[in-house]
This record gives sequence, C-alpha cells and structure tokens, in this order.
Amino acid sequence: MAALLAFTVCHPIKAQEQKGYAALNDSERYLLTYSAIAVEQMEKYGIPASITLAQGLLESGAGKSKLATEANNHFGIKADSRWNGETYSHLDNGNWHKFRVYKNAEKSYEDHSLFLVGNSRYDTLFKLKRTDYKGWAKGLKNAYYAEDRQYDVKLIGIIERYGLYKYDNYTVADARKEIKGMVPQSDRDAVVANVGKEILKANGLPYVIAEYGDNFKSLSKELGITKRKIRKYNDLHKEYTFSDGDIVYLKKKNNKAVKGYNFHTTKQGESLYKISQIYGIKLKAIYKLNPQYVSYTTLKVGDVVRLR
Repeated sequence: MAALLAFTVCHPIKAQEQKGYAALNDSERYLLTYSAIAVEQMEKYGIPASITLAQGLLESGAGKSKLATEANNHFGIKADSRWNGETYSHLDNGNWHKFRVYKNAEKSYEDHSLFLVGNSRYDTLFKLKRTDYKGWAKGLKNAYYAEDRQYDVKLIGIIERYGLYKYDNYTVADARKEIKGMVPQSDRDAVVANVGKEILKANGLPYVIAEYGDNFKSLSKELGITKRKIRKYNDLHKEYTFSDGDIVYLKKKNNKAVKGYNFHTTKQGESLYKISQIYGIKLKAIYKLNPQYVSYTTLKVGDVVRLR
C-alpha cells in the first residue's frame, strides 16, 4: 500500500477558527469530513481514530487519488482471495494490482476496520491503548501494512501535525459537535458525518450508533421504529441501558456474516453479543454456529468465533 502525498506543515484544526468548509485546504477538509466516521470505527473496533484518519489521509492523498475517487478505496486495501466484490486495477509501486471497490467512502472505512480486526498479524496492536498512536503506527509498519519503511514516521507526523490525537478521546457526539462548530450551516451538507445519526450499514443491514442519553423511547421517536422492534432486532431486554457507541440495527440481523468473514479472533473485552453486533448476526445464530459456547461463557483473548 503506497503512501501518496507529502504534506505541508500547518496548524491543527481549531473549532474557534470558524472557517467555511470551502476555505479549508484539502487535508483539513478530508480530516473534518471523516472525523466522526473514524471515531465511530474506534468505538466499534478499538482502532485509534487518529490512526484511521492519518492512514486515510496518507493512502488516499486526502481523498484525491484515483483509487479513492474511482474505487472509493481510501486505505489501499487489495482484493485478495477473501474479497468477493468488484475490483479496480491500479498501478502500485511499478506493478498492477487489483484493489477493492466500495460503494462509498464509509464502506471503505468500515472494511479497513474489519481488515485489521480479521487479520491475525495485527492482533498485537489491539493490546495497545487506543491513545498509543505511536505504538499503533510502528505496529502497522512492522506488520507490513505498507511497503514504505517510513510508514510509521509519516503517520506519526500527520497525527502530530494536525493534532489528530485529540480524536482518540472523542465520542461520535464530540466529533459531530465539533463539525457543527466549524462548518457554517450553508456548507454543512458537504460534510459526510454532519448532524444527527447517520444510517450506516454492516452485513447489508442499516444501523446507527447510539449516543450518551439515548434510550428505547428516544431512539424509537428519532428512528420511527417501535421500541419492541429495536429490542428484537438487537437482542436486548427491556431494562437495557445504551452506552455511547452501541450499534443499533434497524432491521433483523442475519444468520451469518458477509462472505469473506468466516471467523473472528476475539480481542480484550469482547463478548459473543458484541461480536454479533459488529457483524450483524443474530445472537442465537452465533450460538448455533459455535455450540462450544453457552450463554454464560466468558471469551478469552484469542478465542475463535465462527461467523458463517
């Protein structure tokens, strides 16, 4: 995966500057546009938002590369044997390779997370604190995410140049609040992760990310779905209290994961329920696929969970 741009030094983006979206330079615009999505991915998978943003910025040339503009591929992920979707031929380091094609940039961000979560060579990264962006950058280089020997140095440079480490302590609500504070209403439609709850997709299913203060009543009113259906679709009991970052599906989950994701190796703190939400699989289907586990099983780091 090739790094595509060298970036000029600039000051970290500050909300109080109140720049119009159109007045931002390419790098600032890219970081603002995808900040909430990167934070959302961090809340779901534990990957530092600063790392995700820095990789996206570097690999996609601030969203201007052909791979990003023609294939919506922001992270240079190649189409290996596990990929069953559309591909795009692209010259990389002097050789032609096939890369994954996505419907939109958000799907590229989601697949980037699943790519890291689903590859054992990145397992050690998930033992690091999500604020340890230097450890993550070095770990990605050591795991050969990119052929560039200076990959970690470039990621760290971008993170520190733009102050991206702040996002590692953000919630999605924080990121959206910042967007509202920085972008005039007239320009806000140009930002992907702008206001309200975005409808995202996993395993072909629409979902939103819960925020602090959400409950069944407020979600039902906002989403136009009955409280009963929210509980049913998400395997929840009536007394459940939502946490910031919870995945909330708007349709019934599936009985297996999307093709290409057959197994999941558990990370610290994961449960069968959390895994079922990540991949959009009914909890009872998870138990059926994994009869070795029961409802009171506590997963250990490194346990393998079958997904289809």
